[in-house]
Amino acid sequence: MKVLHSKILGDGSPLLILHGFLGMSDNWKTLGNQFAEAGFQVHLIDQRNHGKSFQSNDFDYELLSRDLHYYMAHYHIQKGILLGHSMGGKTVMQFACSYPEKVEKLIVADIAPKYYPPHHQEIINGLLSLNFEEIKSRTEADKRLSEHLTNFGIRQFLLKNLYWIEKGKLDFRFNLEVLKDRMEEIGENIQALDTFDGDTLFLRGDNSEYILKNDFDSIKKHFPKATIDTVSNAGHWLHAENPKEFFVKVLTFLNR
Repeated sequence: MKVLHSKILGDGSPLLILHGFLGMSDNWKTLGNQFAEAGFQVHLIDQRNHGKSFQSNDFDYELLSRDLHYYMAHYHIQKGILLGHSMGGKTVMQFACSYPEKVEKLIVADIAPKYYPPHHQEIINGLLSLNFEEIKSRTEADKRLSEHLTNFGIRQFLLKNLYWIEKGKLDFRFNLEVLKDRMEEIGENIQALDTFDGDTLFLRGDNSEYILKNDFDSIKKHFPKATIDTVSNAGHWLHAENPKEFFVKVLTFLNR
């Protein structure tokens, strides 16, 4: 097996942070530094087919969970605090249910233990439309992408993945070819009988529809000790849209 790429900040209790679909560890750098200053050893992790981690045709939550288990073994982490957003939230839910003895506390950001139908097709189509034989700058990439995606914030989030693979040649760090074919797996739920009995916090954005009131029973079924809280003035990217409130709510949970 290969070890996931990560950036490790600070010293203290291990706090492992997993990004969402088409994201990467760098999305969490500012909050990661804050958690490190608060006394945690923060591991900002790139999941497979994302960021600087390895690429693979195989992609489901059981594999992503195993990747994380191997990562913890590699760094001799006996037990850690896990925080995952969206797709990363599904990974840490699966991990906590599969390896409960490895989890100190669990934080899930704006995703519920349920199946989500594929709903990123507009983003995928926009990304597939970019021809890096023709596009020679980030500005030009943004201009082309804006023809498909009008939301500036989402475009900036996606374009953070651009890098120069060689002089004059741009590409994305995420493995778009595999991810576009794995939309069903990305929406998949954890197993029906999976449970984790440890301390758990679910945070949802008040403008997001990813965690609805009628999901609360399902959350409690899988995670009986779960607290469900809301971050104000935030949608699905709650950690980026209201980072101050997100940080305070997570830190309060970790220190209780």
